[in-house]
Amino acid sequence: MDLDTFLFFFAVIACVYMACNIGANDVANAMGTSVGSKSLTFKQAILIAAVAEFVGAFFVGGHVSDTIRKGMLDTTFFADAPYELVYGMISALLAAAIWLHIASFLGWPVSTTHSIIGGVLGFGLIAGGLDVVNWGKMGNVVLSWVVSPVMGGLFAYLVFQFINKAIFSTRKPLAHAKELLPFMVSVVFFILSIAIFYKGLKNLHLDLGFPRILMVAFLAGLFGFFLSKFLVRYIPDDDSKDLAHQFSTTENLFKYLQTLTAFYIAFAHGSNDVANAVGPLAAVVSILEHGAVEMKVAMPTWILGLGGGFIVFGLMVWGYRVMATVGENITDITPSRGFCATFGAASVVLICSKMGLPISTTHTLVGSVIGVGLARGLPTLNLGIVKMIIISWVTTIPFTAVISMLFFELFLYFVP
Repeated sequence: MDLDTFLFFFAVIACVYMACNIGANDVANAMGTSVGSKSLTFKQAILIAAVAEFVGAFFVGGHVSDTIRKGMLDTTFFADAPYELVYGMISALLAAAIWLHIASFLGWPVSTTHSIIGGVLGFGLIAGGLDVVNWGKMGNVVLSWVVSPVMGGLFAYLVFQFINKAIFSTRKPLAHAKELLPFMVSVVFFILSIAIFYKGLKNLHLDLGFPRILMVAFLAGLFGFFLSKFLVRYIPDDDSKDLAHQFSTTENLFKYLQTLTAFYIAFAHGSNDVANAVGPLAAVVSILEHGAVEMKVAMPTWILGLGGGFIVFGLMVWGYRVMATVGENITDITPSRGFCATFGAASVVLICSKMGLPISTTHTLVGSVIGVGLARGLPTLNLGIVKMIIISWVTTIPFTAVISMLFFELFLYFVP
């Protein structure tokens, strides 16, 4: 077997391993609150995530990818040594996948984007020293450790307080829920439509322009309003029932909203974050075919299918641990609280992306869950779990950077 063939198969194996661990960690984040609140069973969550993730990854996952994820390194440095970039990309994939594997086993929800960035940083420092790293980009990544969870927590806290005051603190929660539901559904359709066209479908390059996207979102919100207005008429009034029964029936209404937002997060994740697994492989394939480093590389369809398929496989096999952490171990989640968390996270990711602020979907979602817990009082939070999660976030980049350095050195030593 010649060197190119060996590197190709090695890169494919690393990509598959990475994709499996993305599914086990990141996708489990998206579906965790739905499972924890009993809105969905684990099997139902896997089915919804499988469809949303694969459709997002395969059809809108991006047919062009950055050679170096997020522009973390100066690619011109590797112009005269393209094979060093091949070794580096494989090293980054393996380092990120190993970290995600460990984190998923321990139930830690960590950022896959930060994992691969740490891997890229590691081999970059070995290959070219401090000058090859884009430290401005790295500063944005560190900033996102604070921006993402704080923004997610604040937004989810405000949404929960509104729902609690307008519905659950009243004497007739079901009646108030039926009255507010069409407006809430219209807002959800409006926000998620903007998010899908602006962020989820950005790789299709539709070039609709933000004003036109707003118009499409407005029409979607109008459709959601009248549809829910029609359907809510079939929900029987339970004014004669006891308050506990009304609370239970009202919570059931939020299951549908929570499932909708969870589907969006999984779809957006598939369309955007699949590049963390398949981007480095596409770069390797491009270099092996052309013998040169390019800023942007074509993304073969078979690589997108490979990434999307194994993300789903990883969720099925290993995703339950992180789901338990996000959906059950941080704070007690009900469908209404789960909706506040997922809707808050989706809204913040959209707003911050539009403003150009650094954001992590994982960190935002976890912050949203914490925000919902804080709205009910500090004692409702499992502070031990929260502390463990924060430590895992701070550890991600240093850990993957060191492991990537080790793999890169091994390549340089053993491969000619």
